[in-house]
This record gives sequence, C-alpha cells and structure tokens, in this order.
Amino acid sequence: MLKHDAEVADRVFHALADANRRAVIERLTRGPATVSELAAQLGVTVAATVQHLRVLQDSELVRSEKVGRVRTCQIDPAGLRNAEAWLQRRRTAWEHRLDRLGAVLDDQPKESGS
Repeated sequence: MLKHDAEVADRVFHALADANRRAVIERLTRGPATVSELAAQLGVTVAATVQHLRVLQDSELVRSEKVGRVRTCQIDPAGLRNAEAWLQRRRTAWEHRLDRLGAVLDDQPKESGS
C-alpha cells in the first residue's frame, strides 16, 4: 500500500513539476478544452501538447475523450484527491511529531534569566 501511494504521489508531483502541464490544469479548471485549444494557449505544437497530456493522464489529473477527430480534455479529480491524501498523511505525521516535541520542551525546566 505505501509503495503504491508513493508511486502515485511521484507521478502526480512529476506531472505538476512542469509549467506547461500546470498551465493545462489551470485552463481545464475553467472547463473542458480541445487539444488544439490547449496547444494554442501554451504556444506549442499539438504533438508537444499531446505528450504533456499523456503525462497528466498517466497521473490521473486529466482525462480525455475523442469524438470523431476532436479530442476533448477535462480535469480528472482522482489524481488531485490522491495527491491531497498523500500530503494530508505527511501533514498529520509532522503535526504529531511537532506536538511531541512541544510536550518535551514544555517538560524541560525553565532557566531563570540572570
């Protein structure tokens, strides 16, 4: 389970590490778009856009559907939920550790300022 979680997180964070792919995600938060529309917005070729979309689809951040010759893309919330869950688990662990550190520090005798 942990190895799977780490692999999912790796794919999501790898996908989001690229500025063009983040721009695609930003655009798709406003609604579906065709590959051509995304390419025009990014200022790159359709082929380059398809490569970016493949990475986003592999990480479950984007899904697409082809009707005729037009491929339309939209956000896939599964990948974002996976990344959010991974981050939440890390946050919970660190908060617990900091709470324990705070408790240890609170138990230390206070030095008087001379």
